[in-house]
Amino acid sequence: MIGESENRPWGSWHILDEGPGYKVKRIEVLPHSRLSYQTHDHRAEHWVIVSGKATCILDGDSTIAGPGDCVEVAVGQAHRICNETDEQLVIVEVQRGDYCGEDDICRLEDDYHRA
Repeated sequence: MIGESENRPWGSWHILDEGPGYKVKRIEVLPHSRLSYQTHDHRAEHWVIVSGKATCILDGDSTIAGPGDCVEVAVGQAHRICNETDEQLVIVEVQRGDYCGEDDICRLEDDYHRA
């Protein structure tokens, strides 16, 4: 639902827009925090780094992305966003697929014991 927000141990997310086949979120990652290493069965993701520096893990390979950089995550691809800096990281995430529900997450590793 547009406007829905949720706090997580690593930061928070806020839904900016959604419709059939897509959802757009603003994701804020706290300093020295990271999301779970995960996959999705029904959606791909496109990340745009707004501010900060993201360490992006895709299928075990790590890349650094800064403001204006984009990262593509394919359906089923293992991925993780990490903030290894002292500043907050802000990302806009566009999810695309036949289902963009929060329960389409298969956690492979998780710092917060949710895997």
